[in-house]
Amino acid sequence: MTTNTRTSAPAKQTPKVSITEGLRFGRFPITDVQPVVEGGKFPAKALPGEGIVVSARSFREGHDQLGVSAVLLDPKGNERQRTRLQPPSGDRGKGTDLWEGLLTPDSTGNWSFVIEAWHDRYGTWHHNAEVKVDAGIDVELMLAEGAALLSQAAEEPARNEADRQTLRSAATILSDGSLSSEDRLAAGFSRDVAAVVDREPIRELVTVSEPFPLLVERDRAGRGSWYEFFPRSEGAVRDPGTGAWTSGNFRTAANRLDAVAGMGFDVIYMPPIHPIGVQHRKGPNNTLIAGPNDPGSPWAIGAKEGGHDAIHPDLGTFEDFDAFVARANELNLEVALDLALQAAPDHPWVTEHPEWFTTRVDGSIAYAENPPKKYQDIYPLNFDNDPEGLSKEILRIVRLWVSHGVKIFRVDNPHTKPVWFWEWLIAEVNKKDPDVVFLAEAFTGPAMMHALGRAGFQQSYTYFTWRNTKKELEEYFHHVSHESAAFFRPNFFVNTPDILTEYLQYGGPAAFKIRAALAATASPLWGVYAGYELYEHVARPGAEEYIDNEKFEYKARDWEAANASGRTLAPYLTRLNEIRRAHPALGDLQNLTLHQCTDDATVVYSKHKTLPDGTRDTIIVVVNVDPHSAREGMVSLDLAALGLDPADLTHNGGFWVDDLISGESWEWGEYNYVRLDAHVEPAHILSIRR
Repeated sequence: MTTNTRTSAPAKQTPKVSITEGLRFGRFPITDVQPVVEGGKFPAKALPGEGIVVSARSFREGHDQLGVSAVLLDPKGNERQRTRLQPPSGDRGKGTDLWEGLLTPDSTGNWSFVIEAWHDRYGTWHHNAEVKVDAGIDVELMLAEGAALLSQAAEEPARNEADRQTLRSAATILSDGSLSSEDRLAAGFSRDVAAVVDREPIRELVTVSEPFPLLVERDRAGRGSWYEFFPRSEGAVRDPGTGAWTSGNFRTAANRLDAVAGMGFDVIYMPPIHPIGVQHRKGPNNTLIAGPNDPGSPWAIGAKEGGHDAIHPDLGTFEDFDAFVARANELNLEVALDLALQAAPDHPWVTEHPEWFTTRVDGSIAYAENPPKKYQDIYPLNFDNDPEGLSKEILRIVRLWVSHGVKIFRVDNPHTKPVWFWEWLIAEVNKKDPDVVFLAEAFTGPAMMHALGRAGFQQSYTYFTWRNTKKELEEYFHHVSHESAAFFRPNFFVNTPDILTEYLQYGGPAAFKIRAALAATASPLWGVYAGYELYEHVARPGAEEYIDNEKFEYKARDWEAANASGRTLAPYLTRLNEIRRAHPALGDLQNLTLHQCTDDATVVYSKHKTLPDGTRDTIIVVVNVDPHSAREGMVSLDLAALGLDPADLTHNGGFWVDDLISGESWEWGEYNYVRLDAHVEPAHILSIRR
């Protein structure tokens, strides 16, 4: 529903009954407002300092000019920003009645925005006067109307004295019959007048949309680089004589944190740290029989030592865990904990709360399946028998770990639980602890993944892992940055313990560089699983999983030897994270623009951001996604997307770009030749020199 107000005109007595009362259209229609999620049922997502693309379709009858604005309201309902919307450039803005612009909230909370459409009195007069005076039609009338318009606008209380004087002076010249019509019109069209009207438009018949919700969450909800490791492997020692392992623990794992922080990561993520079931424990490479010394999968949670609220004895105590979290925080790392809502057959829940599981007709409890995969070591939860009891128990568990310093949860397989449960849980947790972040590990259909985002998940794993060709990447980048960004924040993990794609299996070191460069620059969120920097690429035959998978056994990596020999991607990952921190444009999601290249394996995109102080940051990324060869082609840039000013241009009309990977610099323009050898440097990450 819209409301109408009138400005810049004498007040009139409002009739007691309006013929427009109850109508769905205001004086000027406002439709297709974005970002709006399901009509405002769910809030759109945003981050502090993030440029949020706001758009609407608005139009009017006749030929007079229309103005459209977006107004940002803080959690208290106070106006914090007002921006004039403009038709998009190119074909998107031709004949579509689409208007768009950026709003930028600066703090967390429940914000909102409205769209305003209004009769643009100055724009209408400017257009009519320009046409008629040039044609010699109604010249004196048009000049008189301009003088009256600016005189009236000069008296509006919102204007400062300097702007008032600018408008009065222009009105005086417009009224001066001793001057030529050209000089009089030039005064009304002057840059000074245009600047005044741009700051405070001359509006009439203002139509205001309903408010639309905008949830602004903390920075780490939508920006950050993740590093995953198994604490039991960090510091694990194998007896060369017996082959028996001594598990790593929180104390030994803490020794690895300096290296992770040194690579510039923000989040250290650990798989479940709870006791592991003994019944039906999996052996190496997911075999059905485990030996007495096989540690089992951390996702098979629960044993006699306890369940989701306990720590595996091999890893240490709660005191050890607290020390680990404290050390991570000292290094500016946040700890993310796995929330895997399932139970091993010997989890205490199985005997204490059998109603939380599914019992088959033969009396057995159904184990987890994802045909043809079977997970004999875990039972899935059933939320239909005792939804309140089970939900409250999970809420208790989450709050327990929050009390020990965990503010981020990576949720395992959330798509196998009811969506209503996540909506309830996340709302309950965030009501008391709004800084807690949930990442959905949901590799499933788009409808479910998007529903989880609407339900409250701050971020999600994505299909990026399997998008490898130029066409696949371009389509997916456009989708996540422009079509689903209001409710779905993509975390571009390059690998996981479960996922080792053929691209990485057979692409060699170049493939690892390519995927890291794409992930780190295309999304504000990205992550790697330990071993990526060592180019680990050998898969279990016939599977997309690592051989000797760390999910089922210990893995001791010789980080020092890798560094000494130079066979490590750590310096490259470090550089990518340095670039991300230095360039705010890479911290936004919706500012990605795709550009053209004649080569069918070269992807080109840019990210541009103007900061509150007027500083402009623009990154152009050019990546050869063929890990086996050198590729070359001509890059065609959409210059309008780069935020170029005349001061940025060289005497040739070009601009300088600095490669943040190689350190080289070039003068670029609209068309540029590129050649990228995958075995040397497969990517340019270019910063436009201002």
